Amino acid sequence: MRFLVVGAGSWGTAFARVLLDRGHEVVLACRSREQAETIASTGWNPRYLQSVDLSAAAAVALADAPADADVVVVAVPSRSFAQVVGSLPGDAPVLSLVKGLDPETGERLSTRVLGRSVAVLSGPNIAEEIAAGLPTAAVIASEDGFFAGQLQHALNSSLFRAYVNPDLVGVELCAAAKNVIALAAGGVDGLRLGDNAKASLISRGLAEMTRLGEAAGARPETFAGLAGIGDLIVSCCSTKTRNRQAGALIARGATPEQAVAEIGQTVEGLTTAPILRDLSHRLGVELPVTEGVCAVLSGQSITELAAGLMGREPTEE
Repeated sequence: MRFLVVGAGSWGTAFARVLLDRGHEVVLACRSREQAETIASTGWNPRYLQSVDLSAAAAVALADAPADADVVVVAVPSRSFAQVVGSLPGDAPVLSLVKGLDPETGERLSTRVLGRSVAVLSGPNIAEEIAAGLPTAAVIASEDGFFAGQLQHALNSSLFRAYVNPDLVGVELCAAAKNVIALAAGGVDGLRLGDNAKASLISRGLAEMTRLGEAAGARPETFAGLAGIGDLIVSCCSTKTRNRQAGALIARGATPEQAVAEIGQTVEGLTTAPILRDLSHRLGVELPVTEGVCAVLSGQSITELAAGLMGREPTEE
Protein backbone atom coordinates (compact mmCIF):
# COMPACT_ATOMS: atom_id res chain seq x y z
CA MET A 1 0.00 0.00 0.00
CA ARG A 2 0.99 3.63 -0.44
CA PHE A 3 1.08 5.52 2.86
CA LEU A 4 1.43 9.25 3.42
CA VAL A 5 2.82 9.83 6.93
CA VAL A 6 2.19 13.41 8.03
CA GLY A 7 4.56 14.42 10.80
CA ALA A 8 8.26 13.58 11.02
CA GLY A 9 8.68 13.69 14.79
CA SER A 10 9.71 10.63 16.82
CA TRP A 11 6.48 8.68 16.37
CA GLY A 12 6.01 9.57 12.72
CA THR A 13 9.61 8.57 12.01
CA ALA A 14 9.33 5.26 13.88
CA PHE A 15 5.98 4.43 12.26
CA ALA A 16 7.38 5.18 8.81
CA ARG A 17 10.05 2.57 9.57
CA VAL A 18 7.35 0.06 10.60
CA LEU A 19 5.62 0.58 7.26
CA LEU A 20 8.84 0.30 5.28
CA ASP A 21 9.72 -2.94 7.06
CA ARG A 22 6.33 -4.34 5.98
CA GLY A 23 7.14 -3.51 2.35
CA HIS A 24 4.87 -0.51 1.91
CA GLU A 25 5.57 2.63 -0.10
CA VAL A 26 6.00 5.59 2.26
CA VAL A 27 5.95 9.33 1.69
CA LEU A 28 6.96 11.25 4.83
CA ALA A 29 5.48 14.76 4.93
CA CYS A 30 7.56 17.10 7.08
CA ARG A 31 6.64 20.38 8.72
CA SER A 32 9.51 22.24 7.07
CA ARG A 33 11.00 21.99 3.62
CA GLU A 34 14.47 22.04 5.18
CA GLN A 35 13.76 18.87 7.20
CA ALA A 36 12.31 17.16 4.12
CA GLU A 37 15.33 18.06 1.99
CA THR A 38 17.73 16.73 4.62
CA ILE A 39 15.88 13.41 4.90
CA ALA A 40 15.64 13.13 1.12
CA SER A 41 19.35 13.77 0.61
CA THR A 42 20.78 11.80 3.54
CA GLY A 43 18.15 9.17 4.42
CA TRP A 44 18.18 10.23 8.09
CA ASN A 45 15.97 12.50 10.17
CA PRO A 46 18.19 15.38 11.36
CA ARG A 47 16.41 15.80 14.71
CA TYR A 48 14.34 12.76 15.68
CA LEU A 49 15.48 9.13 15.97
CA GLN A 50 18.61 9.82 13.99
CA SER A 51 19.50 6.10 13.81
CA VAL A 52 16.39 5.24 11.76
CA ASP A 53 17.12 4.55 8.10
CA LEU A 54 14.60 6.47 5.98
CA SER A 55 16.42 6.11 2.68
CA ALA A 56 13.59 4.02 1.23
CA ALA A 57 10.99 6.69 2.02
CA ALA A 58 10.24 9.78 -0.03
CA ALA A 59 10.39 12.95 2.08
CA VAL A 60 8.47 16.08 1.11
CA ALA A 61 7.24 19.25 2.76
CA LEU A 62 3.64 19.03 3.92
CA ALA A 63 2.62 21.61 1.33
CA ASP A 64 3.91 19.27 -1.38
CA ALA A 65 2.22 16.11 -0.08
CA PRO A 66 0.80 13.90 -2.86
CA ALA A 67 -2.93 13.27 -3.19
CA ASP A 68 -2.75 9.62 -4.31
CA ALA A 69 -2.05 7.83 -1.00
CA ASP A 70 -4.08 4.78 -0.03
CA VAL A 71 -3.91 5.81 3.65
CA VAL A 72 -2.91 9.05 5.35
CA VAL A 73 -1.22 8.55 8.73
CA VAL A 74 -1.35 11.63 10.97
CA ALA A 75 1.37 11.94 13.62
CA VAL A 76 1.27 15.58 14.72
CA PRO A 77 0.59 17.31 18.06
CA SER A 78 -3.09 17.46 19.04
CA ARG A 79 -3.11 21.25 18.71
CA SER A 80 -2.24 20.88 15.00
CA PHE A 81 -4.51 17.95 14.20
CA ALA A 82 -7.62 19.79 13.02
CA GLN A 83 -5.67 22.12 10.76
CA VAL A 84 -3.67 19.27 9.25
CA VAL A 85 -6.61 16.98 8.50
CA GLY A 86 -8.58 19.93 7.13
CA SER A 87 -5.90 20.58 4.53
CA LEU A 88 -5.03 17.02 3.49
CA PRO A 89 -4.93 16.37 -0.24
CA GLY A 90 -7.09 13.68 -1.81
CA ASP A 91 -9.77 11.65 -0.05
CA ALA A 92 -7.85 8.72 1.44
CA PRO A 93 -8.89 7.34 4.85
CA VAL A 94 -7.00 8.59 7.90
CA LEU A 95 -5.11 6.65 10.56
CA SER A 96 -4.45 8.87 13.58
CA LEU A 97 -1.49 8.21 15.87
CA VAL A 98 -2.27 11.30 17.99
CA LYS A 99 -3.03 10.82 21.70
CA GLY A 100 -5.00 13.82 22.88
CA LEU A 101 -8.25 15.78 22.63
CA ASP A 102 -9.11 18.72 20.42
CA PRO A 103 -8.01 21.91 22.22
CA GLU A 104 -10.68 24.02 20.49
CA THR A 105 -13.76 21.83 20.92
CA GLY A 106 -12.78 19.50 23.77
CA GLU A 107 -13.94 16.58 21.66
CA ARG A 108 -12.17 13.47 20.41
CA LEU A 109 -9.81 14.22 17.54
CA SER A 110 -11.46 11.76 15.16
CA THR A 111 -14.54 13.97 15.10
CA ARG A 112 -12.49 16.53 13.15
CA VAL A 113 -12.00 14.08 10.27
CA LEU A 114 -14.85 14.77 7.85
CA GLY A 115 -15.71 12.91 4.66
CA ARG A 116 -13.15 10.14 5.20
CA SER A 117 -12.99 6.88 7.09
CA VAL A 118 -10.91 7.25 10.23
CA ALA A 119 -9.08 4.89 12.54
CA VAL A 120 -6.96 5.43 15.64
CA LEU A 121 -3.89 3.41 16.62
CA SER A 122 -2.89 3.26 20.27
CA GLY A 123 -1.15 1.08 22.82
CA PRO A 124 2.21 0.80 24.62
CA ASN A 125 4.23 2.14 21.69
CA ILE A 126 7.41 3.97 22.71
CA ALA A 127 8.87 5.29 19.48
CA GLU A 128 12.50 4.71 20.47
CA GLU A 129 11.90 1.02 21.20
CA ILE A 130 9.96 0.45 17.99
CA ALA A 131 12.70 2.19 16.03
CA ALA A 132 15.22 -0.16 17.67
CA GLY A 133 13.29 -3.19 16.44
CA LEU A 134 11.90 -4.23 19.82
CA PRO A 135 8.51 -5.99 19.85
CA THR A 136 5.24 -4.37 20.82
CA ALA A 137 1.48 -4.61 20.27
CA ALA A 138 -1.10 -2.01 19.31
CA VAL A 139 -4.83 -1.71 18.85
CA ILE A 140 -6.53 -0.19 15.81
CA ALA A 141 -9.94 1.30 16.55
CA SER A 142 -12.45 2.30 13.92
CA GLU A 143 -16.16 2.26 13.27
CA ASP A 144 -15.25 1.14 9.74
CA GLY A 145 -14.49 -2.52 10.29
CA PHE A 146 -13.21 -3.08 6.76
CA PHE A 147 -10.69 -0.23 7.07
CA ALA A 148 -9.53 -1.50 10.47
CA GLY A 149 -9.03 -4.96 9.00
CA GLN A 150 -7.02 -3.54 6.09
CA LEU A 151 -4.74 -1.73 8.50
CA GLN A 152 -4.34 -4.79 10.70
CA HIS A 153 -3.23 -6.83 7.71
CA ALA A 154 -0.91 -4.04 6.54
CA LEU A 155 0.79 -3.58 9.92
CA ASN A 156 0.83 -6.94 11.69
CA SER A 157 4.23 -8.61 11.96
CA SER A 158 6.36 -10.62 14.37
CA LEU A 159 7.54 -7.32 15.92
CA PHE A 160 4.37 -5.24 15.68
CA ARG A 161 1.27 -7.22 16.65
CA ALA A 162 -1.93 -5.43 15.66
CA TYR A 163 -5.38 -5.98 17.14
CA VAL A 164 -8.67 -4.37 16.10
CA ASN A 165 -11.35 -2.87 18.33
CA PRO A 166 -14.60 -1.20 17.23
CA ASP A 167 -14.61 1.01 20.35
CA LEU A 168 -13.27 4.23 18.83
CA VAL A 169 -14.56 6.31 21.75
CA GLY A 170 -12.82 4.18 24.37
CA VAL A 171 -9.49 3.93 22.58
CA GLU A 172 -9.33 7.69 21.98
CA LEU A 173 -10.22 8.52 25.58
CA CYS A 174 -7.65 6.02 26.87
CA ALA A 175 -4.99 7.59 24.69
CA ALA A 176 -5.76 11.07 25.98
CA ALA A 177 -6.34 10.31 29.65
CA LYS A 178 -3.28 8.13 30.20
CA ASN A 179 -1.03 11.11 29.45
CA VAL A 180 -2.53 13.05 32.35
CA ILE A 181 -2.11 10.13 34.74
CA ALA A 182 1.50 9.79 33.54
CA LEU A 183 2.15 13.42 34.52
CA ALA A 184 0.96 12.56 38.02
CA ALA A 185 3.10 9.40 38.06
CA GLY A 186 6.09 11.52 37.15
CA GLY A 187 5.24 13.73 40.09
CA VAL A 188 5.37 10.68 42.37
CA ASP A 189 8.82 9.90 41.00
CA GLY A 190 9.95 13.50 41.33
CA LEU A 191 8.95 13.57 45.00
CA ARG A 192 10.43 10.10 45.57
CA LEU A 193 7.22 8.82 47.13
CA GLY A 194 7.99 5.20 46.27
CA ASP A 195 6.64 2.33 44.21
CA ASN A 196 3.63 1.69 46.44
CA ALA A 197 2.43 5.24 45.91
CA LYS A 198 3.01 4.98 42.18
CA ALA A 199 1.14 1.68 41.87
CA SER A 200 -1.73 3.15 43.88
CA LEU A 201 -1.84 6.20 41.61
CA ILE A 202 -1.83 4.08 38.45
CA SER A 203 -4.67 1.92 39.81
CA ARG A 204 -6.81 4.88 40.78
CA GLY A 205 -5.94 6.60 37.52
CA LEU A 206 -7.20 3.61 35.59
CA ALA A 207 -10.40 3.68 37.63
CA GLU A 208 -11.09 7.30 36.74
CA MET A 209 -10.23 6.74 33.09
CA THR A 210 -12.74 3.89 33.01
CA ARG A 211 -15.45 5.99 34.71
CA LEU A 212 -15.00 8.72 32.16
CA GLY A 213 -15.08 6.24 29.28
CA GLU A 214 -18.29 4.57 30.47
CA ALA A 215 -19.97 7.96 30.84
CA ALA A 216 -18.97 8.79 27.26
CA GLY A 217 -20.33 5.52 25.90
CA ALA A 218 -17.10 3.49 25.71
CA ARG A 219 -16.79 -0.20 26.48
CA PRO A 220 -15.26 -0.88 29.94
CA GLU A 221 -13.16 -3.76 28.60
CA THR A 222 -11.26 -1.36 26.34
CA PHE A 223 -9.66 0.15 29.44
CA ALA A 224 -8.34 -3.28 30.44
CA GLY A 225 -6.65 -3.67 27.05
CA LEU A 226 -3.65 -2.32 25.19
CA ALA A 227 -4.96 1.22 24.82
CA GLY A 228 -5.91 1.35 28.50
CA ILE A 229 -3.83 -0.45 31.09
CA GLY A 230 -1.15 -1.36 28.54
CA ASP A 231 -0.39 2.21 27.49
CA LEU A 232 -0.96 3.51 31.02
CA ILE A 233 1.70 1.22 32.52
CA VAL A 234 4.39 2.13 30.02
CA SER A 235 3.53 5.84 30.13
CA CYS A 236 3.75 5.93 33.92
CA CYS A 237 6.75 3.66 34.39
CA SER A 238 9.14 4.08 31.47
CA THR A 239 11.96 6.59 31.78
CA LYS A 240 11.52 7.30 28.05
CA THR A 241 8.00 8.78 28.15
CA ARG A 242 7.66 12.54 27.91
CA ASN A 243 4.67 12.96 30.21
CA ARG A 244 6.31 11.06 33.06
CA GLN A 245 9.50 13.05 32.53
CA ALA A 246 7.58 16.32 32.59
CA GLY A 247 5.74 15.39 35.78
CA ALA A 248 9.01 14.57 37.51
CA LEU A 249 10.58 17.86 36.42
CA ILE A 250 7.57 19.87 37.60
CA ALA A 251 7.60 18.07 40.96
CA ARG A 252 11.23 19.12 41.37
CA GLY A 253 10.39 22.77 40.80
CA ALA A 254 10.34 23.34 37.04
CA THR A 255 7.49 25.23 35.40
CA PRO A 256 5.56 23.39 32.68
CA GLU A 257 7.27 25.60 30.11
CA GLN A 258 10.70 24.76 31.50
CA ALA A 259 9.86 21.05 31.50
CA VAL A 260 8.84 21.17 27.83
CA ALA A 261 11.99 23.11 26.95
CA GLU A 262 14.21 20.54 28.67
CA ILE A 263 12.44 17.58 27.05
CA GLY A 264 12.49 19.28 23.67
CA GLN A 265 9.30 17.66 22.34
CA THR A 266 5.54 17.98 22.73
CA VAL A 267 4.15 16.88 26.10
CA GLU A 268 0.52 16.07 25.28
CA GLY A 269 -0.62 15.69 28.88
CA LEU A 270 -0.05 19.39 29.54
CA THR A 271 -2.50 20.30 26.78
CA THR A 272 -4.93 17.49 27.53
CA ALA A 273 -5.32 17.87 31.32
CA PRO A 274 -7.64 20.93 31.39
CA ILE A 275 -9.59 19.66 28.37
CA LEU A 276 -10.12 16.29 30.04
CA ARG A 277 -11.18 18.01 33.27
CA ASP A 278 -13.73 20.12 31.41
CA LEU A 279 -15.06 17.05 29.61
CA SER A 280 -15.51 15.28 32.94
CA HIS A 281 -17.48 18.25 34.26
CA ARG A 282 -19.80 18.12 31.24
CA LEU A 283 -20.32 14.38 31.77
CA GLY A 284 -20.69 14.69 35.55
CA VAL A 285 -17.76 12.36 36.30
CA GLU A 286 -15.31 12.86 39.17
CA LEU A 287 -11.61 12.68 38.18
CA PRO A 288 -9.55 13.42 41.32
CA VAL A 289 -6.14 12.74 39.77
CA THR A 290 -6.88 14.86 36.71
CA GLU A 291 -8.24 17.68 38.88
CA GLY A 292 -5.07 17.49 40.95
CA VAL A 293 -2.82 17.66 37.89
CA CYS A 294 -4.70 20.74 36.69
CA ALA A 295 -4.32 22.34 40.11
CA VAL A 296 -0.57 21.80 40.06
CA LEU A 297 -0.32 23.19 36.54
CA SER A 298 -2.16 26.26 37.84
CA GLY A 299 0.35 26.75 40.65
CA GLN A 300 -0.72 24.56 43.59
CA SER A 301 2.09 22.84 45.49
CA ILE A 302 2.39 19.21 44.44
CA THR A 303 3.14 18.29 48.06
CA GLU A 304 -0.19 19.82 49.09
CA LEU A 305 -1.89 17.93 46.29
CA ALA A 306 -0.46 14.60 47.42
CA ALA A 307 -1.65 15.26 50.97
CA GLY A 308 -5.07 16.26 49.68
CA LEU A 309 -5.50 13.12 47.60
CA MET A 310 -4.45 10.91 50.51
CA GLY A 311 -6.77 12.80 52.84
CA ARG A 312 -9.93 12.34 50.77
CA GLU A 313 -12.91 10.71 52.47
CA PRO A 314 -12.48 6.91 52.37
CA THR A 315 -14.93 5.12 50.06
CA GLU A 316 -15.51 1.73 48.49
CA GLU A 317 -13.02 0.87 45.77
